[in-house]
Amino acid sequence: MLRQYRTIKQYTSAEIEINKSRFIAYADRAETEEQAVAFIEKIRKKHWDATHNCSAYVVGENDRHQKADDDGEPSGTAGKPILEIIKRSNLKDTVIVITRYFGGIKLGAGGLIRAYGKSAGTGIKAAGVLERTLHTRVEVDIDYTFLGKLENELRSQDYHIENISYADKVVITVLAEKGFEHVLEAQLLEWTAGQVCITQNGETYIDKDVEI
Repeated sequence: MLRQYRTIKQYTSAEIEINKSRFIAYADRAETEEQAVAFIEKIRKKHWDATHNCSAYVVGENDRHQKADDDGEPSGTAGKPILEIIKRSNLKDTVIVITRYFGGIKLGAGGLIRAYGKSAGTGIKAAGVLERTLHTRVEVDIDYTFLGKLENELRSQDYHIENISYADKVVITVLAEKGFEHVLEAQLLEWTAGQVCITQNGETYIDKDVEI
């Protein structure tokens, strides 16, 4: 799993008009190539009457799956500009489809490249971007006497407390950024004078909005 990456925040659509042609950008997150292909097919069915439904996606670790489709536009004038905008925005696990309804005025190769690039950028901005950072779940098993102190210390250090369960002892599930678990564990030992049981239990992402 990647320690940190950027991706689309949520599904969205955004429309612009250029020389009477309508360009509707659809953007979504896709964590597998199958999801990306299914999204593209869904938009094509939705806009079966459109002049073109051009698309591109970047999916997988190390951007393993990449594809651009001009869908009848001159080669390299639609899918590739969409793909370049995705990559230039440093996005992963992202799929974009741009539906075009021809307005009667030809744009030429350069005009098409600019139009599809602009539409892709508009779609990304409308969807929003997240920065996802991988964290390790650290389970902290303590006596009740330490609960208040640990909660205050963890929150003051901006740790994310995912859960607190109450039984014979208290178990606090804290998220520590991947690669920095040792920092949290050292602090826990200090705060409790060593009276703590610490175990790591899986990984998850914490998402943060990114201004674009």
